[in-house]
Amino acid sequence: MVVGTTATLGRSVGPIPADDAPVIDVERLGKRYRVAAKQPGLGGTLSHFVRRQTRDVVAVDDLSFTIQPGEMVGFLGANGAGKTTTLKMLCGLIHPSSGLVRVVGFEPRRRQRAFLQQITLVMGQKQQLIWDLPPLDSLRVNAAVYGLAEREAERRISELATMLELGEELTRPVRKLSLGQRMKAELLAALLHRPRVLFLDEPTLGLDVNAQARVRSFLAEYNRQSGATVLLTSHYMADITALCPRVLLIDGGRLLHDGPLEALAAQLAPCRQVRLELAEPPDPADLVPYGELERLEGQVAALLVPRERLTTVVAELLARFVVLDLEVSDPPIEELIGRLFKGASLEPL
Repeated sequence: MVVGTTATLGRSVGPIPADDAPVIDVERLGKRYRVAAKQPGLGGTLSHFVRRQTRDVVAVDDLSFTIQPGEMVGFLGANGAGKTTTLKMLCGLIHPSSGLVRVVGFEPRRRQRAFLQQITLVMGQKQQLIWDLPPLDSLRVNAAVYGLAEREAERRISELATMLELGEELTRPVRKLSLGQRMKAELLAALLHRPRVLFLDEPTLGLDVNAQARVRSFLAEYNRQSGATVLLTSHYMADITALCPRVLLIDGGRLLHDGPLEALAAQLAPCRQVRLELAEPPDPADLVPYGELERLEGQVAALLVPRERLTTVVAELLARFVVLDLEVSDPPIEELIGRLFKGASLEPL
């Protein structure tokens, strides 16, 4: 799904932010839904019919952050953390219950024409291309909607198609394209009006490894060439590590981390991973005093060692065992984020 406007691009109304002003400015943003509190079964239904009860569900809670022009920022959180709700509020599709939001100098909930001309929202599980028509037909319709002259529209389509490595796929019905080809065509449609801000919600969802890599490469190149600001959500950590120097992490609608991905990894991982290849298979009991034994496969062992003990432990291992190879590293970021989503906790900012 792509959010846009039916207005002509040549005209602009509303505020124009200063060059050094944040493109996205979120202050104490909150969203609460009132839902029915009904007990299961026929008795619960009848009771609810006679005496309706409701409860509030907090989707986003006191969220604050800013994003500067040209930044690519990852937006992390488990399912239900509030990521998509936040993106929809930033686009104006949902009104906040509390707080202030400014995107390119506008209040998104007002849905002004000049605001819609400068943003796009791409959701990996939604599509805007017409299923039985070639993408090129949908793109020409979009160009007319955005008020683009035919020659300019064809130039932009050609330029983006080259970057996305799309050729004859644009002339085949959408239903005959692979998922990766469809996603690239969706991106082309979303960027036809050259938005200043890209909200990307799981843009590589369901794609194979090669298709994911191509989409990531395109997004990085598009950001470099256009200077567009990107806020990206993804459950594929490869998307985040490849594209986003900075990440926002939310849980229960609250901000837990705002900063470099490496800083988050250090916060989540008080231990370093020590991988050993020994001359002879060790007794597991002999390794336990040095750290948490993650795995032992023949002569190769992996230990988790507290950072403050690392130097001492490595020296003791080298002194006690015949070590053929030793490697010290941080645990994979995917593993760290997975642990967080499964129950590890951080204090809200």
